[in-house]
Amino acid sequence: MAHAPSPCSSLAPDLAVRRCADIRAQLETAGLFASAAAPQATNSWRISPCPLFLSPEQTAFFTKLGPQLLAFYRAHNRLYLESVKGSQPKWVAQYLDQGKPDALIAYSRMKRFRDDLPAVIRPDVIPTQDGMVITELDSVPGGIGLTACLSAIYSGLDDIPLPLVGGRDGMVRGFATMLKAIQRERTGCIAIVASEEAKEYRPEMTWLAARLREQGVPAYCVEPRDVRFTEAGLRLGLETGEEPIAVLYRFYELFDLLNIPKAELIQYAAKKEFVAVTPPYKPALEEKSAFALLHHPVLRPFWEKELGEATLLDLTTIMPRTWLLDPAPIPPSATIPGLRMGDRAVTNWRDLAAATQKERHYVVKPSGFSELAWGSRGVSVGHDLPQAEWAAAIDQALASFSATPYILQEFHKGRIYELDYWDPAANQLVRMNGRARLSPYYFVADGKVELAGILATVCSAEKKIIHGMKDAIMVPCALSQS
Repeated sequence: MAHAPSPCSSLAPDLAVRRCADIRAQLETAGLFASAAAPQATNSWRISPCPLFLSPEQTAFFTKLGPQLLAFYRAHNRLYLESVKGSQPKWVAQYLDQGKPDALIAYSRMKRFRDDLPAVIRPDVIPTQDGMVITELDSVPGGIGLTACLSAIYSGLDDIPLPLVGGRDGMVRGFATMLKAIQRERTGCIAIVASEEAKEYRPEMTWLAARLREQGVPAYCVEPRDVRFTEAGLRLGLETGEEPIAVLYRFYELFDLLNIPKAELIQYAAKKEFVAVTPPYKPALEEKSAFALLHHPVLRPFWEKELGEATLLDLTTIMPRTWLLDPAPIPPSATIPGLRMGDRAVTNWRDLAAATQKERHYVVKPSGFSELAWGSRGVSVGHDLPQAEWAAAIDQALASFSATPYILQEFHKGRIYELDYWDPAANQLVRMNGRARLSPYYFVADGKVELAGILATVCSAEKKIIHGMKDAIMVPCALSQS
């Protein structure tokens, strides 16, 4: 199925090629596209002359989704805290804490952080023939600066007006509004602290910080070693002198804390309320197993009460059924709720190893708190693997439970889109059939959610896992007028 007709449909090939060359030149100038002109950048992708166009119904879906996901995070946070207290099943908190250091768990449970939630919400959404499917949620996402830059570039193409989702400056404006809401009365600058693990994202966050400063928000993308601790709080040395840090935007994963210079001092400063840190240090909110909790029949009354029946129905429809791969023995007379292999109920995780290729349309991946849990690492697609490799993936996941729990999740195939991309060597457009991942960026300020932009990543149709790569097309999304 091709994407909906768009203002780009009648774009002349020579004009489209010139447009792509212009887009790439602007990305190189911004330092976000790997080339001799931008040696600091590490990423490249296929450039398309047009954004990915969404229907009004699809755009309405994404507008509605943001508040629903914030409600989900709020309920998920409450479920965890009530499980800790014992008013919800204790196994919920035990699962979400599995593999985490005791000190981090204790820190995340501090009363002063009780109501803190992620202020950036980015789901990965796969458009399928039957509707949208969310494969996971990310509260420490890459792509914020990239989507902001692409939005500015594509909006600036003046030959055809392009109604981008969020508009030209939606990403920068939304990020700034979110930071100001967190800063409140604190005096000082914004430090976007990017770890060594996240170094490939520094160019885009450096670009974003520069745009924020243009809007009067004193933001800087720095390394952890650039942060200085004093008894009065955290400070950042700048060309104009040293400034206090009011808000620290955490661009590093919690599993990586041991490799973050001054990580303990940052935690201390946040605990003493010298600085606001976002996303909060709450590893329980960064687990993919939250999807399994949403679908668990024992927890349904909780979700109905917290979300309401309509939102719960929407979320259980678009969040695929998920199970946490717990190696604990299952009683002989029991079955795993909702899990079937063909027309047979599953009574043991290792039964899955014998599933036929048609029966194993599932994905196995780390739930969180692991270097394998981001960037599509550690993912095994059942029907894409030989039987022996699939069985080994199940065994490895079960064996890893104590340190890194894994999940089993239904696989949903994306629908086919047709997009053109520019081949610089031949200086011509090439048509590609691909499957898309749509990544909407929501920013939360004072309890309100704003959809600021959507990044589309389109990979060749034969790819089972969709992620940013040099052979992928990456474009912002726009609203189709037809």
